[in-house]
Amino acid sequence: MKYLYRIYQIVIALPVILVLTLLTSIVTSVGCTIGNGHFWGYYPPVIWASLVLKVLLVPVKVTGRENLKHGESYVFVANHQGALDIFLIFGHLHRNFKWMMKRELRKIPFVGFACEKSHQIFVDRRNPHKIKESYDKARITLRHGMSVVVFPEGSRTYTGRIGKFKRGAYMLADELQLPVVPLTINGSFDALPRTDKWYWVRRRRLTLTIHAPIHPQSQGAENVARLMEESRKAIEDGLDEKYE
Repeated sequence: MKYLYRIYQIVIALPVILVLTLLTSIVTSVGCTIGNGHFWGYYPPVIWASLVLKVLLVPVKVTGRENLKHGESYVFVANHQGALDIFLIFGHLHRNFKWMMKRELRKIPFVGFACEKSHQIFVDRRNPHKIKESYDKARITLRHGMSVVVFPEGSRTYTGRIGKFKRGAYMLADELQLPVVPLTINGSFDALPRTDKWYWVRRRRLTLTIHAPIHPQSQGAENVARLMEESRKAIEDGLDEKYE
């Protein structure tokens, strides 16, 4: 079955995904140029992300959507198990948001341009001034009622376990006094780990657990530390036992 699935990925899934990605990038870029960027920068990618997982025959389970209130802005923080995390969150969180992503992703043909036109937030870590610019953009986004999604580890795990968290997202939530919502991803590391140089997808169930929001109780360094600690614990508590 493993080799039949690999043949399917090459012959059917890969061509379909490439076409879907190209069409979505074009629709998103054109739509954001002439119309509502919040609409065109969200709904076409949501359809794209959910279709990609369907084409790959990857099952998905989501729990905890009832924890979110309609119309409220959140800073979502998630563990980063693998490349499929993007499709899982975009396609199944069911919340309009902007990504905070590495600036290197801007170089991806068509996709990077679509991300720019849809006002996704590229985090430039080359120097403190660039980092500040990135978070200034995120601040503006959140003040207009949008949510953001951040991988506080900064990059995908090599082991499936959670790495060290960076403080940026929590400082943003603290400054604007917004709730932090932890997201636990399971299965993505098993399906497509960072260590797989050939990018063969394995059929594993992906699960997305949306935890209860963690609301600010004060403002300043102590609140930032509490948000980070409590969100990390929530994410770890939702992990499969082998990755705790």
